[in-house]
Amino acid sequence: MTAIHPSEIIQDVIFITPEVFSDERGIFVETYRHEWLPDSKEMIQSNRADRQAQSIVGLHYHRFQADYWYVPFGTARVVLHDLRTGSPTDGATQCMDLGAQPDGSHNHTGIYIPPGVAHGFAALTDMTITYLVDGYYNPADELGVAWNDPIINADWGVSNPVLSERDQNNPLRESLDKKMIPEFMNRA
Repeated sequence: MTAIHPSEIIQDVIFITPEVFSDERGIFVETYRHEWLPDSKEMIQSNRADRQAQSIVGLHYHRFQADYWYVPFGTARVVLHDLRTGSPTDGATQCMDLGAQPDGSHNHTGIYIPPGVAHGFAALTDMTITYLVDGYYNPADELGVAWNDPIINADWGVSNPVLSERDQNNPLRESLDKKMIPEFMNRA
């Protein structure tokens, strides 16, 4: 049975642990169903990224777009940080490893990331991440915060990070344009 549970660290982040079916041929996993997140907007675009070990992507955030992440191959260290003004968890950081685990198992958990929660990942191994988004690509909504910001204090789990030029130049949290930080939207 699929388990759906909210993050205990960052409000509105939701973890989905789907049921895994296996037999002598391999496994089958439903990685996403809209009914798991009935209060969210429909996911309208699917993306895939393959990254080499030691790569870091992020931290990125959106004012309007939500993401749903799943790691089918390799291991990713996911980092989330709540930037939302007025959020009861503003400033909270959460890290977790998705995909292949050291014991040989696979963490099939998917993560729903609401607007205003900065997100990134480090490739602990060569890996693949798939992500669904509820808005088409909009460069005006592609924002970032420094991956190595001491206030965020993320444990990326890599010793020689490889980053894009964009991610190397993202500003510190304290330097973000306040008009570009989303307000917390209480869903209760």
